[in-house]
Amino acid sequence: MDTYRQENMSKNVDQETRTPNWSAGAGYIDGKFMPIAEAKIPVTDWAYRRSDVVYDVVSVWDGVFFRLDDHIARFRRSMNRYKFNIKETDEEIRTILHKLMALSGLRNAYVAMDCLRGQAAPGVRSPVKARNYLSCHAVPFSTLVPQDKIERGIHMMVSSIPRIPHACVDATAKNFHWGDLNLSMFEADEKGADYPVLLDLEGNVTEGPGFNVFTVTNGVVATPDYNMLEGVSRASAMDICAELNIPFEVRKVSVAELRDADEIFVSSTAGGVIGVSRIDGRILNNDRPGPISEKIRETYWQKRLAGWHGEPVNYELE
Repeated sequence: MDTYRQENMSKNVDQETRTPNWSAGAGYIDGKFMPIAEAKIPVTDWAYRRSDVVYDVVSVWDGVFFRLDDHIARFRRSMNRYKFNIKETDEEIRTILHKLMALSGLRNAYVAMDCLRGQAAPGVRSPVKARNYLSCHAVPFSTLVPQDKIERGIHMMVSSIPRIPHACVDATAKNFHWGDLNLSMFEADEKGADYPVLLDLEGNVTEGPGFNVFTVTNGVVATPDYNMLEGVSRASAMDICAELNIPFEVRKVSVAELRDADEIFVSSTAGGVIGVSRIDGRILNNDRPGPISEKIRETYWQKRLAGWHGEPVNYELE
């Protein structure tokens, strides 16, 4: 037997007999589970070539999903908006996410569900004819910014890159059209800020890369009502404001209002509620998150740790 065949047979035996390593996370692609390192999609799929994907992300903390029903419902709305159709039902998606957590054994995790456009027959260009499929994965939880920046507050800047207009791309359906968001993050890095916030073409605040934006002026919290993702964490912040009797408004927020606000905070699955301490170099609240922002943040985590909107992971799934 030649050396080439021996080496390849040895590789095949190793691949068949080795114990899967789930410690870095777990993946599910088109009906199959696998360690996250083995989760891959074809480079010829339109999901990759055209950014033709909708997705959602739910967090797990201390073995408990947060608002899983809301995330799955939004994921289904996003699929419907962009005309995706997959075989898995919502309950089957729920079971898949639980099994990913069981396989990985993670206690704190970032759990994504993606619907991808595959390929159509050779020579066919229409997405109507392309196959759709589900990809999900669970990896260790990571926050929008590290803990030290959470404590001192995010340094934010207003980007010169406008948000893609709603008439072109519906941001309420969570999607992979991140060209504007990515360019704005390069700009923020060049200007020494942690994150940018993007405006619409009329100069009103929309959102940042992966988070919703809130202002606090004279004790009143406000957040934009258009051309941004209607975040699940955003809804949580609104619920907390109602519980704490903090006045709250959902409406247009101008860039002038943002820059002149008493406080600013953001909300994201990747960290919950996080305060802002600078906007375009202007220092807020002695260079720390403001008191209302911190109260909302503290309440968010107190409620989560007490089981608010929680669904314990079924680690017994095999």
